[in-house]
Amino acid sequence: MQVIYGINPLLEVLLSHPEMLKKIVVADGRGGNEVRKILKLAAEHELPVEFGGRERVEKLAPRQVHQGVAAICRAHAYATVDEVIAHRHEKSKYDLVVLLDSVTDPQNLGSIIRTAHCCGANGVIIPENRAASVTAFVSKASAGAVQYLPTAMVVNLVGTIEYLKERGFWIYGADAVARMDIQAPDYEGNIALIMGSEGRGIRPLIRKKCDFMISIPMRGQVASLNVSVAAGVILFEILRKWGN
Repeated sequence: MQVIYGINPLLEVLLSHPEMLKKIVVADGRGGNEVRKILKLAAEHELPVEFGGRERVEKLAPRQVHQGVAAICRAHAYATVDEVIAHRHEKSKYDLVVLLDSVTDPQNLGSIIRTAHCCGANGVIIPENRAASVTAFVSKASAGAVQYLPTAMVVNLVGTIEYLKERGFWIYGADAVARMDIQAPDYEGNIALIMGSEGRGIRPLIRKKCDFMISIPMRGQVASLNVSVAAGVILFEILRKWGN
């Protein structure tokens, strides 16, 4: 069972993809303009609403900041790779896809999806195994961006990279020790940006499939950035080069 909790994530889903929701649960005594808006939208979409003690919401979202509201939702509907490719932002010069190689932290996944959406990326591609999947926690971490940006889950990341190459994509891999600075490429053409796992980075087999390995220049004593922060830095550098 997947659960979305919190005022803003729930409103995002109600406004964009209400069909994802099965039932909304509101703690007794929970009021305010935001909750009234949630109830109004739920009525418009004929979604059942259950009122109960706060423990009911706590049971759905234990030890979370749920703000007295939660919703039971259907499983996330993943896109296909072709659907991701077809989802180019109207202001983007080229296609831009983000691939995540074994990113396991749901907070990082949600943050990357949020940043990718803000940068106008086509979508995000994640592997089926040994990686975080799109859950209610990821939806909350993305501030609802998972409802707007298509995410594809694939069995074979290597095969997907090869398919993207056939479709005319240049493959850029991010690595803290790569010799090429992120400011060096012109980023012309369709781009697939690969971000590696939190601890080990991009796996050797995936690395071999990259056309370019790029790194973010660092000046401090810490060797690298958090993967979600690094993804944001690189994505906005790509946009800068595109003139967006």
